[in-house]
Amino acid sequence: MVVTKKIHFDTGGNGHIIDITPDVVKQLAAAALHNGTVTVFVNGSTAAVTTIEFEPGLISDFREMWERLIPKNLPYQHDSAWGESNGFSHVRASLLGPSLVIPVADGVMTLGTWQQIVLVDFDRRPRSREVILQFAGE
Repeated sequence: MVVTKKIHFDTGGNGHIIDITPDVVKQLAAAALHNGTVTVFVNGSTAAVTTIEFEPGLISDFREMWERLIPKNLPYQHDSAWGESNGFSHVRASLLGPSLVIPVADGVMTLGTWQQIVLVDFDRRPRSREVILQFAGE
């Protein structure tokens, strides 16, 4: 069986991180998938998904790491081409990635105890984001 669902989030931009695990768990229950995988995909070029321990210290460390790795205040060719100032957000999102796959066993995602699924919005402004979930298996 394959079941595809969409969930929506309003984000604050500027590295806003949302724990979407409860939303994915709810959709998994509705899909009634017992064994297989769930693919989590955000369809935007300035947002990404990953897993992390969703606690304030680590969230702060995560945001600071992006600023050290891909600073906002550098010149980006994308900014010149489009007159926007979000080239850094595209680079950050492409590095982290738009999707991940999580195994499901006995109706439960096989996440670690301190591992949550998060949506990261790297853009400069608030956005409405769509996350696509695809459940495959039995």
